[in-house]
Amino acid sequence: MTIFDRVGHKIMAVISVVVSIGLVLVGVYYTIEQERTVLAQNERTMLTLTESVSMGLQTVMLAGYADIAHEFANRLKKVPEVADFQIARIDGTEAFLDNKTIIDVNQRRGEENFLLREKSSRSVIFPAGDTVLAEVLAKKKPIAHYGTSEDGKRTLTFVAPIFNGELCYKCHGKAEPLRGLIKLTTSLTAAERDILAGRQQALIVVGILLIFIVMFTGYMIGRAVIAPLKNVTAAMSRVTGGDFSHRVPLEGKDEISQMAESFNVMTGELERTYTDLRSEQDKLHTIISSAAEGMVVTDAGGAVVLVNPAATRLLDKTVDQIRSEGFANVLDDPGTMSSLLNKSDHTPHLILYKERALNVYAATIHNGSGNVMGSAALMRDVTAEKRLEEELRKLSTTDGLTGLYNRRFLDQTLESELSRAVRYQLPLSVLMCDIDHFKRFNDTHGHDMGDRVLKIVAGTFRGALRNNDFACRYGGEEFLAILPNTAKAGGYNVAERFRQDVERLDIEGLKVTMSIGVATFPQIPASTSAQLVEAADGALYEAKNSGRNRVRIAET
Repeated sequence: MTIFDRVGHKIMAVISVVVSIGLVLVGVYYTIEQERTVLAQNERTMLTLTESVSMGLQTVMLAGYADIAHEFANRLKKVPEVADFQIARIDGTEAFLDNKTIIDVNQRRGEENFLLREKSSRSVIFPAGDTVLAEVLAKKKPIAHYGTSEDGKRTLTFVAPIFNGELCYKCHGKAEPLRGLIKLTTSLTAAERDILAGRQQALIVVGILLIFIVMFTGYMIGRAVIAPLKNVTAAMSRVTGGDFSHRVPLEGKDEISQMAESFNVMTGELERTYTDLRSEQDKLHTIISSAAEGMVVTDAGGAVVLVNPAATRLLDKTVDQIRSEGFANVLDDPGTMSSLLNKSDHTPHLILYKERALNVYAATIHNGSGNVMGSAALMRDVTAEKRLEEELRKLSTTDGLTGLYNRRFLDQTLESELSRAVRYQLPLSVLMCDIDHFKRFNDTHGHDMGDRVLKIVAGTFRGALRNNDFACRYGGEEFLAILPNTAKAGGYNVAERFRQDVERLDIEGLKVTMSIGVATFPQIPASTSAQLVEAADGALYEAKNSGRNRVRIAET
């Protein structure tokens, strides 16, 4: 157990953090205000100094001592706290270095009162477009701004205007309201030392207050909160161990006692709920385990968390295999599972899987907020049902004795094939077949023998046709073959082959022969299937009258 696993230590940590943040904020606010005050005082001092220097320069200039003004500026630069001092004209160039002003004054006065300098130079203090110069000229008042010197120290620079008064008009004229500018830059090292000292004092005070508050608060929390909480925790540990019948003793009427009372009520409810949940869980487990439907369920992250025994049986996989392969590969086809999950109607889908027909239902489960909780797949084995459906379908379309298509299938198929032949101008042949003297078989050898003859002849009939032909029982001993896309010659060849196959049969020592009539569209211009059957039946009648065991083709 670490130090932060105890409630008392957590409370102390929270209080310490809150108090620390409060004290730090107070200290920061105090130091910021102190820094603002020091800088503001420094600005006021600098402004006063700049104005004093400006007035001193004006006095010197009015007395006509420009050289003294230049020397005054140079000596002011040597003051320890003054980093730079310059006097500039309103065009941004430094004054007192060239003869421009001297020439202008002498011309304006009309006499050479001021001697030209032996050495003339030009220095730009404010380059063209300088924003500070423009702001001072526009506002005509001192402008202060902070900067950094070349050695990385912070500086404060004041740029103040030198106004052009009536006493200056004689030498400088009155066209410009300003005679020039003073640029005074001082180091903020001393001010920063004062600010640093203030910060250190604030830090010491904050530290002392923090230590005192934490120690006093810890002592009070230990007596008033931690000790009662330990008593409650000791009793609660027995309940968390599974003893729901145990209750926390109540002492006093404070909040901790109210908490203990609430805990006792909660424990009682938990005991009842736990009992009910165990009962429902047992029921649900029994239902899922004994269900014939396979169930596979995932959590929100897509991991398989539930596989019932029926799923392992239907999928022929182990639980570990299903979990390792993942939900998408439950049916060994991620695309199929994805399409099932994305179906809007969520209806079961029939899937053939490992020789089984499965009705599979899959869906993504969402909670009330629309968040994904997981996915589930429900599988039901419908192999027997599908087999039964197939058998029923066969029974509905085939003859029970011969296994050939029955009369209802014959009528529907012949109508459909004739419509297609008419639409696309394709040939269609119909074979009407009849066993010769079949009544004699029944009368002489009995109906059982007659049924055996029908079955054997029906099998021979199917063998004589192609895969796309339809072998049907027309009724009694009559068979009818539908031959799509088969011309008259092809129909005759199939009929003759079938006749010969039957003639070669030996059915328990008995010989059987067939008479066959062939009708072909469009040689027979039938507009209905009945007309085509009637034509084939007429050809069959001719075969019977011609001596039986032969094929006749219906003519127009």
